[in-house]
Amino acid sequence: MPELQPLRSDHAPALLAFELENRAYFAASIPDRGDDYFARFEERHRALLAEQQAGSCRFHVVVGASGELLGRINLVDLADGGADLGYRIAERAAGRGLATWAAREVCGLAADAYGLAFLRAAARLDNEASRTVLARAGFTVTGETRLSGHAALTFVRQLA
Repeated sequence: MPELQPLRSDHAPALLAFELENRAYFAASIPDRGDDYFARFEERHRALLAEQQAGSCRFHVVVGASGELLGRINLVDLADGGADLGYRIAERAAGRGLATWAAREVCGLAADAYGLAFLRAAARLDNEASRTVLARAGFTVTGETRLSGHAALTFVRQLA
């Protein structure tokens, strides 16, 4: 059974390995993080932990039964009772319902532990898998937008 864990400093090596291993896979459907992200990973990881400590974001990793890092799911820009949802699941774990499980889990945390009333998300039109995850996790389409120059849909989920 997978586990959702709040991001910690000791996750850094596994998280870097996860991002490197899945870089090309992620870049097929979302913008690449760029070489600087990887070159300055330790610094960026510390900055994320500081943001989490300040309460403006909540970062999580998805850990498999054997302790392997299978994904990440984040709530960013917490303000006015809401936050933006983002997630990445390893290519080797894709297509098994893990992203939907993680999205549902983080929705529960958002309401119960973080006191949020709603979550927002967006997914490109050509990313059917992500749009399916959001629909299965209870998000509804609210409009259209562009993500890195690509047509996308916006979503919201009321938590209360």
